[in-house]
Amino acid sequence: MDPSEPTLKQLQYLAALDEVPHFRRAAERLGVSQPTLSAQIQVLEEALGLHLVERSRSGVTLTPLGREVVAKARPVLAGAREILDFAREGRTGLAGTIRLGSLSTLGPYLLPHVVARLHRQYPSLSLYVRECQPEAQKRELSEGRHDVLLTQIPFSGQDFVNEELFHEPLYLAVARDHPLAARGRVTMKDIRDETMLSLGMRFPLHAEVSRLAASYGARMQADYEGTSLDALRLMIGMGMGASFLPALYVFSEIRSGSDVVALPVQGQRLERRVALTWRKGAGRATAYRKLAAIIRETVRRRFKELTVTGNSDADLAIIRGGV
Repeated sequence: MDPSEPTLKQLQYLAALDEVPHFRRAAERLGVSQPTLSAQIQVLEEALGLHLVERSRSGVTLTPLGREVVAKARPVLAGAREILDFAREGRTGLAGTIRLGSLSTLGPYLLPHVVARLHRQYPSLSLYVRECQPEAQKRELSEGRHDVLLTQIPFSGQDFVNEELFHEPLYLAVARDHPLAARGRVTMKDIRDETMLSLGMRFPLHAEVSRLAASYGARMQADYEGTSLDALRLMIGMGMGASFLPALYVFSEIRSGSDVVALPVQGQRLERRVALTWRKGAGRATAYRKLAAIIRETVRRRFKELTVTGNSDADLAIIRGGV
């Protein structure tokens, strides 16, 4: 290789500075010294003939050209990682590093149960979990910031594979002193003329709540949109309106005697569909399908109220290495 050409490691260093715009902290994250990082960035700038990084006392900022280089480098770095992980997987099974992106309305309430199992059974696997904004999912997956996504479907795009995991019920959540709270369960007709709260428009759940409100004669409260499920629960508890909350959140966060009551809905399947999604060209499809099987099996064991997609015997065969 021509020594004047940029290396994968130099591009990795520049990408790290884009994510952590501080030389010392980026170096610590990479496991190298600060002088090494600084020197390699300078070598990269000389090799490309471009000014990539602006240095100041407060930290670093990538120049517009630097950001363009990082955007082009991310798919290359992701491909190189996939080659290494594919080789490692072929030797040891589910191992190496998987970077999992997850919606904030989903991951915190499911992944702790999955991660605990993965740590016990696959000690050579490192699972890096990072929450992602709904509107950025496709872009960040395409760029290689995530290897796989735990997300809500439909998740369209010719470049992606969706491995469906389960269907998660939605519960009607009302304040404890709401007239519906004492019923134990409700029908969709009960929300007629109710004021409905929702997360902001960037969340997939917003569209579903809006559709249900319009279909059954409820009023959407447009002035107050939750920035998180916790914020939404607080507004419900204050009597500002009702909403639909996903089952995993209800099981994790709403306790008996709390200021919010979650009611199952009879007569209609209200649910969101959850999948593991990855790039079609990823070299670790076998590992991702195994991860999907482990998630489904974990849900079968811990969350009987959820409807798991697929056959349990087939999932066990995948987990044991038979597929």
